Amino acid sequence: SAFMCSFPLEGGAACKAGFGMINWQTTIMFWEVAKVKQVVVIDGKSGRTGQLFIERVKAAGLPCELIAIGTNAIATSAMLKAGADGGATGENPVVVACRKADVIVGPIGILAADSLMGEVTPAMAVAVGQSEAIKLLLPVSHCKNVVVGTQTLSLSKLMDEAVELLRAQLA
Repeated sequence: SAFMCSFPLEGGAACKAGFGMINWQTTIMFWEVAKVKQVVVIDGKSGRTGQLFIERVKAAGLPCELIAIGTNAIATSAMLKAGADGGATGENPVVVACRKADVIVGPIGILAADSLMGEVTPAMAVAVGQSEAIKLLLPVSHCKNVVVGTQTLSLSKLMDEAVELLRAQLA
């Protein structure tokens, strides 16, 4: 006979434990840990971009842990209300989250110091840029960051495309 159980671990991992008898003398035990990908959503100003992205990801039921990092408290609050699994505000949370992230999502300005009306500090931009995470950057051109070759899409269309790109990364 065999016994299986599953329980969550810290950091978004899930653990499955199993016990089985091979014969009356031998019992085996095995552990399987499956890491849930951590998606860090960084936004500033009103947090509307991050809020929309989180709502779409939750609606799509994608298997990931969504961490909202706002450059200000209003942005963090908006993303948490949208359903983020956790959140924090400010420079140091951006730096720490970028070290642990599997995927980083945000407006392209998160790569440029002083963008988002000065809310992105040089340390934040470096942390995002140096992170080994996959970066899904939304080409919004509010801060004079223009990406050549991109189409002008509505925020809704950008969110649809970003969610599909995240789905591909999680597969």
